[in-house]
Amino acid sequence: MRTSERNELCYLPATEIVARIGRREVSPVEILDAGLDRMREVEPTLHAFCTPTPDLARAQAIRLGDALARGEAPGPLAGVPMGIKDLLSTAGVRTTSGSWVYRDFVPEEDDIVVERSLAAGALCVGKTNTSEFGYSATGQNNLFPITRNPWNPALTPGGSSAGSAAAVAAGIVPVALGSDGGCSVRIPAALCGLVGFKPSMGRVPVYPGCRDERLPGVSGWESLEHIGPLTRTVGDAALLLSVLAGPDPRDRHSIPCGDIDWIGAARTGERDGAVAGLRVGYSPDLGYLAVDPQVRAVVDRAVHEVLEQQLGCHVETVVPGWPDPAAAFSALIVAETDLTGMRRMIDEHGEHMSPHLVAWMREDWTAQHFTDANIIRKSLVNAMARLMSRIDVLVTPTSAVPAFPIGSHGPSEIDGRPVSDSAWIGFNYPANLTGQPAASIPAGWTENGLPVGLQIIGRHLGDAAVLRLAAAVERVAPWSQHRPPG
Repeated sequence: MRTSERNELCYLPATEIVARIGRREVSPVEILDAGLDRMREVEPTLHAFCTPTPDLARAQAIRLGDALARGEAPGPLAGVPMGIKDLLSTAGVRTTSGSWVYRDFVPEEDDIVVERSLAAGALCVGKTNTSEFGYSATGQNNLFPITRNPWNPALTPGGSSAGSAAAVAAGIVPVALGSDGGCSVRIPAALCGLVGFKPSMGRVPVYPGCRDERLPGVSGWESLEHIGPLTRTVGDAALLLSVLAGPDPRDRHSIPCGDIDWIGAARTGERDGAVAGLRVGYSPDLGYLAVDPQVRAVVDRAVHEVLEQQLGCHVETVVPGWPDPAAAFSALIVAETDLTGMRRMIDEHGEHMSPHLVAWMREDWTAQHFTDANIIRKSLVNAMARLMSRIDVLVTPTSAVPAFPIGSHGPSEIDGRPVSDSAWIGFNYPANLTGQPAASIPAGWTENGLPVGLQIIGRHLGDAAVLRLAAAVERVAPWSQHRPPG
């Protein structure tokens, strides 16, 4: 296969892959082989996959091809190569959660989202790299080589769904599964020029992750964690959500989704005038965050030139009015962690674990830290509800900075202000604390050609509105023609 033909297949949207396979214009094996060729080319640099599974994917592709030849109807993800974040369980395939402690762990059951994806015809190309247990917004751990950004391999792709984002941006797979307990789908989407969708709490069930009490480190984040897609197009995100969403008795937070037509919402957003008159609250800094000037300029331009002028949205600059909930967010993560199990693990294996995680678990946490955090969360939820009562969506930058050099958890200074190394993700976790839907879409690129993300936060259970606006932006300011060099 010529390089140009391979690249065409590698960068096909999942929706187009399914359509071409359904029309028998291309086979699942041909699609898979194009991605595997791309993997062999870029993986030695990017390290997106910690456990590649090309043989498994090929067997799945062959079975699917045979089924189609017998006249069986293709599933909604038929023949779509997929990366699966290593925090998500895969039956019979190593799942390390980015931790040396789980380096040889092979689950006996799939995560619900994996189960649903495979049943819909997706092909598992491999497990994608993550920070240890997802406790960092970058792609580094003590077990595997650090994941790098396809736009510039000297820089981070963001995280913790680092490998998923890198794999999609580099054209290895068209879609990947990520998880988002505070930013981990949206941040890598922003830094890699992708669509990252965190649905409302409960729309997509989570199990056994967050809920298997036998697995310290894996069993945390229950009221914060969401699972969502990383894709190159809004239509692909909608397609995956149509497969992933829906209740499951194994997740007590999961909810019915009959109020959402995921694919229809995205298609509606592609029509002229679909979001005209939408009330958009725009907050460039939430009133307290330091923001890189280039990020602010790119997002400002997207909001005023695209949302306001081209799409006809009513844009109002807002200051939400809540204080920075960073300390409360950190405490709630620990409150939902198996602290006893984690500390025991650290006592036995701490030299092999991420230093920042060890320090975090060893802090002198008290009941008052956790109860104060819960009160702050309630305050934020109430403030957000008041704000959303007068707007339809809240838009912000996704990341306060563009991608930065690997090896760091975040910059210590932004726009001349000293900040903590987690301040750059401060736009993200309010929507985890409230459970609202939130997506990152490309807003533009910096002078150096690095992607900048625009975050769209919807009302409580307002996933359809987020999809419609994202699709409308994509129609008038498309981004899929932008690809990483090489």
